Amino acid sequence: MDRDALADFLLRRREALTPADVGLPAGARRRTAGLRREEVAQLATMSTDYYARLEQRRGPQPSVQILGSLARALRLTEDERDYLFRLSGHSAPDRVTATDYVRPGILRVLDRLHDTPAFVVSVLDEVLVQNDASRALIGDAGSLTGMDRSGIYRWFASPQTERLRYREVDQVRQSRSLVATLRAAHAVPGARSRACEMVTALSAMSDEFVRLWEAHEVSRRFEQHKVMVHPELGEIEVDCQALFTEDESQALIVLTAPRGSEAAGKLEFLRVLGTQTV
Repeated sequence: MDRDALADFLLRRREALTPADVGLPAGARRRTAGLRREEVAQLATMSTDYYARLEQRRGPQPSVQILGSLARALRLTEDERDYLFRLSGHSAPDRVTATDYVRPGILRVLDRLHDTPAFVVSVLDEVLVQNDASRALIGDAGSLTGMDRSGIYRWFASPQTERLRYREVDQVRQSRSLVATLRAAHAVPGARSRACEMVTALSAMSDEFVRLWEAHEVSRRFEQHKVMVHPELGEIEVDCQALFTEDESQALIVLTAPRGSEAAGKLEFLRVLGTQTV
């Protein structure tokens, strides 16, 4: 780990960004160029003290997860992300199988979506980054780890809780869609991929999954219209738009409702309320 080079790189990248670049308000007068340390920490979902110690050359070696969060927060290109990993004493991620990196272009679009739920997902239906409106509607995915990060895995491993966000009449269709999505992901990196590990784990615990997997349906599509079930506001009808990256490894999902509709009112209520209990 090259502490000096890491600290300087973080500082320079932080100074090169403005609040507008990352979807934050400019706020009061700023005495320093670029983002503040606490703003980078907020974007990377870490403590300000931890981030400050990295810039002050006295922090511990960052984990792979921390580096992925910093790469997103600082809007690093893939080359810059790889450089960040190497400075920290880690090998650069495999660009084919790594899913945590979100391209700056997708993040810039997400930064401008404040009034409607939006989030970025991987091929395994892992929420990589989300806005506040999304957290209020579907929950905060930032605390999930391991296979639990995947909505596909949770759907079959924890059906009693995960399926509460869908009407019972829609659950069969959603099951088929998720398995078809996993089929598409399973074919890309090869037999030792995380997708393969997930198939093995789910096959051992869910007869429903095995039956759907054997049907061999392959598709990576998102329903254009769906009904989400919020635990306190009930059913919310939304239109779903997906913007894929060029290699289709990630998708930006945007949920909207017609202006003036009951669903639009509920989404606005959630946006204002945030994750507080009604």
